[in-house]
Amino acid sequence: MNNICDMIIVGGGPGGATAALYGERLGLKVLLLDKQYFPRDKICGDALSGKSIVYLRELGLIEKIEASPQAFVDSIIFSSPNEKVVTIKLVPTAQHGITSGYVCRRLVFDDLLFQAAKAKVETIEGFAVHDLIREDGMVKGIRGRAKGGSEQEFFAKVVIGADGANSVVARKTGLYEHDLDHVLVATRAYYRGVSGLGTAIELHYVKPVLPGYFWIFPLEDGLANVGIGMVKSVLKKRKIQLKDAHIAATEAPFFRERFRNAELLGDIKGWNLPSGSKRRTIHGDGFMLIGDAASLIDPFTGEGIGNAMASGKIAAQVVAELSKGSDFSARALSIYDQRLWKNLGGELKLGYNLQRTARFHPLVNLVVHRAAKRPEVADWISQMIAGQVSKRELLRPGTYVKLLLK
Repeated sequence: MNNICDMIIVGGGPGGATAALYGERLGLKVLLLDKQYFPRDKICGDALSGKSIVYLRELGLIEKIEASPQAFVDSIIFSSPNEKVVTIKLVPTAQHGITSGYVCRRLVFDDLLFQAAKAKVETIEGFAVHDLIREDGMVKGIRGRAKGGSEQEFFAKVVIGADGANSVVARKTGLYEHDLDHVLVATRAYYRGVSGLGTAIELHYVKPVLPGYFWIFPLEDGLANVGIGMVKSVLKKRKIQLKDAHIAATEAPFFRERFRNAELLGDIKGWNLPSGSKRRTIHGDGFMLIGDAASLIDPFTGEGIGNAMASGKIAAQVVAELSKGSDFSARALSIYDQRLWKNLGGELKLGYNLQRTARFHPLVNLVVHRAAKRPEVADWISQMIAGQVSKRELLRPGTYVKLLLK
């Protein structure tokens, strides 16, 4: 890379790889860096939402996903603290017709995306970025070291921080935050032999993990991704031991039989999920943050892949537009922030409202009970998940009251 790049992307996960692929399509000169070598694991729920499928189709990668080890899903099962259960079928969206998704291990999915990007743009694996290069306050590049190698510097018009919850780019620009009220903490474990798996992802509000939730997601060949998630401040306040709560959920009366013959594969692992329940500064002079580095995790579901891909696409488009000129200041890059929040802000706010609502157990009981009894309630929830209900209606409290009490 003898000449300056249009875009250096730090982090080769879904957000970074997506930004690279869209950047290449837009004619940008891209350098994609990651501190690890692919394939590599990433602790996650592994669910690919309809939103993720949209970008995979645009990038021509949906056939590769379908040919990879994964599980097809077309519905969501919810259960309430009082053990009421409802299955919500996913409905097509007006724009994209998405009626399903997949659960694909990040070891597989991230490698697929990264290899697609590697075929199109310059990439360096095993390269750890440890600092940013600045000129007159403007980020101009990165400084780092390949494993076993000497220090190297690379320069770009814009640096993209796609390096996750502990982002070096966010830290070096003073934008790293760890507000416990806006961070989710979760476990993930793989099991073989969990009974009752089908074509649904499952979210259960069970007593051992309240006010969080317990998930069971089907995978290929009889595998399952199992975990729990809750707000970190609540975890600290109640002095909950995450691994103990995870085991307690699998041993709860409602799930005991399903896990009786299940085999735990490896360890129960925990990680932090910076949620989009708080709008943060995610750009500055010469740089932007995307994905987990920008705290874009859905506050309600904990899903972040789709939002990471959305932010990667928008970031690439902004760089392509600004590359026609020479202004990459915070003011110029503010269009990234504006477009991203126009795209994601409504659903992130809704997710935060739902997260807070889910802390009231009687209300969760009521919602699940009504959805199980009344098809119109279940249909409305399905439309909400698919984005068919207007954001204005979703954010109006009276909407829920009328729906649940009529």
